Amino acid sequence: MKVTGVLLAGGKARRMGGVDKGLRPLKGKPLAQWVLERFAPQVDEILVNANQNLDQYARFGYRVIPDLVDGFAGPLAGLHRGLGEASHPLVATVPCDSPFLPPDLVSRLRAALEASGADLAVARTFDQPHPVFCLCRRALKDHLGQYLAGGGRKIDAWYASLRVIEVPFDDEAEAFRNINTPEELSESEQRVGP
Repeated sequence: MKVTGVLLAGGKARRMGGVDKGLRPLKGKPLAQWVLERFAPQVDEILVNANQNLDQYARFGYRVIPDLVDGFAGPLAGLHRGLGEASHPLVATVPCDSPFLPPDLVSRLRAALEASGADLAVARTFDQPHPVFCLCRRALKDHLGQYLAGGGRKIDAWYASLRVIEVPFDDEAEAFRNINTPEELSESEQRVGP
């Protein structure tokens, strides 16, 4: 089965001072571009979920899809829109602020999803799940739509009623670091090197 990838860039970036995180530069390149360069080779289609600066996100060369749920409803609203727009039966999500994501993220999530018959595979490092790094079946769209319509917003509360497999990435724990603040962006500049 082919995979649609959804880059989640629909938040308000409050901790980044309200500046759109995905467009903040890291070594002269927007964070979202770093993520897309690692993510795109892993999937068969890319969609970008953004709720502001749509023209700037469109410059990356992929279709931009805003939330259908009003009010910056969080990553689940982005996943829901992605499930509705995906051309393929599996949908993977990654956040726009994690430029070091694993190059084998989707293949490992997919292997676990298929082997277990789960609805959703979520990356985990040690005892910490990372639910925005997930692979799920497009068929979950209506289930998620009902949860959102009822006011639900928490990812782990939504998937508590689903068959979920957590996939260990203890060997790549640093790959899941995200950049939420100007200080973390500065630290990551050092990590990338010259």
